[in-house]
Amino acid sequence: MSKVNLAPTDCAEDSVAVPDPASPPLLDLTGCDVDDLNQAMTAHGLPSFRAKQVWRWVWRHGLTRFDDMTDLAKPVRERLAEQMMITRPAITSRQKSTDGTIKWLLRFADGNEAEAVYIPEDDRGTLCVSSQVGCTLTCTFCHTGTQRLVRNLTTAEITGQVLIAMDELGEWPATHDGRRLTNIVMMGMGEPLFNYDNVAKALKIIMSGEGIGLSKRRITLSTSGIVPEIIRCGDELGVNLAISLHATNDELRDVLVPINRKYPLKTLINACKNYRVLSNARRITWEYVMLNGINDSDDEARALVKLIKGIPSKINLIPFNPWPGSGYERSSDDRIDRFAAIVMKAGYASPIRTPRGEDILAACGQLKTTSERLRKSQVKAITA
Repeated sequence: MSKVNLAPTDCAEDSVAVPDPASPPLLDLTGCDVDDLNQAMTAHGLPSFRAKQVWRWVWRHGLTRFDDMTDLAKPVRERLAEQMMITRPAITSRQKSTDGTIKWLLRFADGNEAEAVYIPEDDRGTLCVSSQVGCTLTCTFCHTGTQRLVRNLTTAEITGQVLIAMDELGEWPATHDGRRLTNIVMMGMGEPLFNYDNVAKALKIIMSGEGIGLSKRRITLSTSGIVPEIIRCGDELGVNLAISLHATNDELRDVLVPINRKYPLKTLINACKNYRVLSNARRITWEYVMLNGINDSDDEARALVKLIKGIPSKINLIPFNPWPGSGYERSSDDRIDRFAAIVMKAGYASPIRTPRGEDILAACGQLKTTSERLRKSQVKAITA
């Protein structure tokens, strides 16, 4: 990090030097962990305890203005504002479903956009967070997968989705009772493990006990099966793991989830068996979208049970959420119930996920930015 010297203040403990005229861009604190903030304070000639004070204002109280940090001397607040910033993504659009689900289309500094979704339930509230603009996986049943990958989201852009939700839900201070945002799932746009470093840093910030303090047991990372990073995730983060499975043999999974061609089922299953935090209380969730006549037979249910044998598991059966041009149909309720019965008889919990936010295309597999759809419709209108 480049060193920036600040002008002296009237507070002896915070004495600093004159700023360098070739100052770097403002440091965005929403992308900084504690070490980053400590280094910044040291570079600015400030004592390290100032980092802890600022951190708590940002992550426990949700402040965006240094002027509101009342335990900092005014000259310090002014100097920090000259060198640092506390950002939020811009909200391009906000949609609320009839079932209470909220979807935000968020715009970042370069104009790119991604979506985040809050799903309220009786006993918890879950925020679905994106890790990339677009997606590179091209899973054939997934609407998000039809949008090309633009870029990875930065740490600040990932944490910014959580801050936006907490702002709207009135979750400040983060330590208050009756928190409405209780869980985070990395199941939005993109493959989190293709952006591991930024995702990991963001999750560590969110888990910090000095700020939001969300337990790793309340965070689930969903992956299509990037095997090398699965092991790393277990070792370094210890969050819950969900596998976007959807098929029980390589031939079908190669079609539904093309990354399977690089990391086939045998390799993926071995990585999951060795996921560090597994126990009867910390199980892998296998996500299985129910596609009519494709993967929903009794034989497939029995093959699924055999595939995951010996791994502490639960199976999340997901009725397919249709989208224009998908080419797939949702399995019937009777077929899903029969599939679930076979899995449950084998001893695995297999809840059937109730689709949420379908009327605003916020359900599983439906995320795809409104702006990208608009651009395509405009192109069609021009070329028609």
